[in-house]
Amino acid sequence: MNKKQKIAQCFSPAAFIHDTEENYQAIEKLIRADEIGGLTFFHSRHSAAANFEKRAEVLEVTGTFEKMIGLINRFQTISKVPLLISIDGEYGLAMRVEKTPQYPFAITLGALKNDAETQIKEVGYRMGLDMKRSGIHLNLAPCADVNTNPNNPVIGYRSFGNQAENVAKLSFAAYTGMKKAGIGACLKHFPGHGDTEVDSHLGLPILNKSKAELQAEELFPFQYGIDRGVEMIMVGHLAVPALTGGKDIPASISWELITDLLKGEMGFKGLVISDALNMKAVANLYPEPGELEWQAFHAGNDILCFSDHVKEGIEKIAQNSSDAEVDAVFEKVMDLKKRLGVLETRPIEVPTFDWERHSKLQKDLAENYISVISGKIDSVEIQELAKAGKLGYREFFSSEKSHFAQKLEIPFASVEQAEKVILAVFVPSHKPLNQFGMEQTVLNEIKSLAKSKRCILVHFGNPLALRNLGKLEDFEAIIYGYQGFEEVQGVAAKTLQGL
Repeated sequence: MNKKQKIAQCFSPAAFIHDTEENYQAIEKLIRADEIGGLTFFHSRHSAAANFEKRAEVLEVTGTFEKMIGLINRFQTISKVPLLISIDGEYGLAMRVEKTPQYPFAITLGALKNDAETQIKEVGYRMGLDMKRSGIHLNLAPCADVNTNPNNPVIGYRSFGNQAENVAKLSFAAYTGMKKAGIGACLKHFPGHGDTEVDSHLGLPILNKSKAELQAEELFPFQYGIDRGVEMIMVGHLAVPALTGGKDIPASISWELITDLLKGEMGFKGLVISDALNMKAVANLYPEPGELEWQAFHAGNDILCFSDHVKEGIEKIAQNSSDAEVDAVFEKVMDLKKRLGVLETRPIEVPTFDWERHSKLQKDLAENYISVISGKIDSVEIQELAKAGKLGYREFFSSEKSHFAQKLEIPFASVEQAEKVILAVFVPSHKPLNQFGMEQTVLNEIKSLAKSKRCILVHFGNPLALRNLGKLEDFEAIIYGYQGFEEVQGVAAKTLQGL
């Protein structure tokens, strides 16, 4: 291969499953003419732009999974060197593709009470198998961010928690499970995106901490993974002035952070992949097409994700880099392709999923993470009140009677007549935008009920949304369900019934 062909192997631009034929052909041109090394699949331009447009992401198009398989086969067929296919699937294919197995969020798995590392490794393994059978070689997950800022607009539910040591162990367990399944995985977002208040899709987060503070918290999970042989790390678009001589430069294009700190001081020998280069934290820094890609390559990134200027980026890197630099990166990328079996890629059939087995896993996990976080559940009293016609029930943000209500099998009294009321809250969104999708009028109603009646709150959804529901002490007891899965609702019902 010549120099430009080798550089092209570093590029993994976005491929949208739901797109126009014209855009599919544009991808084919990148494959044929520019000989790119990989593609990163997203659901659609609409969903990928959700963060930019400050709205919630909604997946609503049918046939996504079958269409993705078709596109993978179509694009692989025309590539001289088989493409490294990646996806950003932190909680499984379902993060990008409807009607595929969804696994619990990292924040949920971080709440597992027993054998957390073993169970998270199993989740990573199952998730990885789903992807491998679907023609995907690399999952851009898990997050190793320590979510110490509850107001973080972009990490939150994606983190295993706010304790560095626990996040280190659990993110490595998820990584290990995916590797066991035969796919690639990566820890992200180096040097740690958990204590930020700016969404890097929209602007540049700046983390003003000392190096010692960063080593004790943000950097700890990455060092933990490096010491145990992690092969890939994604670098985020956030500035850490203490590590860059006081400059507010995004980590993803910082020589000091990637080459000096990550590869040098921390001893990382694997591949570095950039976070999406279309994100506004970096995309607006260099108006000349291709310059951002060169800066990211020069800083030490081996794979350039979601570049909007592939052709110009290849040109710039070819002009500015030495043959030795290009050869070193090219060899790392090709070695990755060999290890992941990319070079033996064959056309794939649309796989079927073992939904019964998946449901059992969900139930087993739910029994391990559902918690009574305040107060006490008196199941005997609940049953007595139900028989006396004095137990009320209300559920919020559900479009129809929930599986939870059906599983309780109780003839509820009206709220007005009830001595005690069960409040089931199905948080509409896992993202903090617009109070996690909860209307203020409904929140006011929940707060009012909690003050006027003895209420048990059963909270299905991101636990960080709880702060929008008023004072915790206003509720007699609170059950964290974490997710809205039917299996979770069933286990929560048993928790109330004392079963």
